[in-house]
Amino acid sequence: MSNAITRFYCTAFLGVGVVASGSLQHVVTTVKDALSDRDLTQLLIFDDSTGKPIDVDFRGKTDDVLKRLGEQFGESSGTEVNHQTTRRVGRPKLGVVSGEVTLLPRHWEWLKSQPGGASVTLRKLIDEARRAGEQQSTIRESQEATHNFMTAMAGDFHQYEEALRALYAGDLDRFNHFIDDWAPDIRKHVKRLAANAFPEENI
Repeated sequence: MSNAITRFYCTAFLGVGVVASGSLQHVVTTVKDALSDRDLTQLLIFDDSTGKPIDVDFRGKTDDVLKRLGEQFGESSGTEVNHQTTRRVGRPKLGVVSGEVTLLPRHWEWLKSQPGGASVTLRKLIDEARRAGEQQSTIRESQEATHNFMTAMAGDFHQYEEALRALYAGDLDRFNHFIDDWAPDIRKHVKRLAANAFPEENI
């Protein structure tokens, strides 16, 4: 099967322990074969990208469950359409577009004094600002995913609120300290989700 549920990564917990991790198809197939119907009703599956739980209807056979998930993700056939466009042979266009920029005289003087001139310097400044914005977006996404998972699985754990404050403060040492005595699988998954929340650190 080649569709979204094979590329959608998640982690399944029974209580505080991980029972399966990987693509949604792999996780569903694994737990369906290994767990009883009673355990399946208590199973929680989390989206690895958002930290949010995924609602899975385990009724019927494994194929029935996977079919419903395929429909849930908007896939009726499981086939992929190739939308690759034909490339023309030749030199690629640089995509440079001219436009008007209004600056104060001192800004123009500074730009013209930079290596490469005003245009090169402006492009560099814009690229740096874009990278900084993308990094901030990555940090926020990691914080939100960690927050979502922690709220669902560790909301009543010791020093939960302190750990959240350290997460949003970007304080890795305090964050690790506060979650140090949590259940091993919970702690490991929290660190995994929070990896991009501390860009200057090695979690």
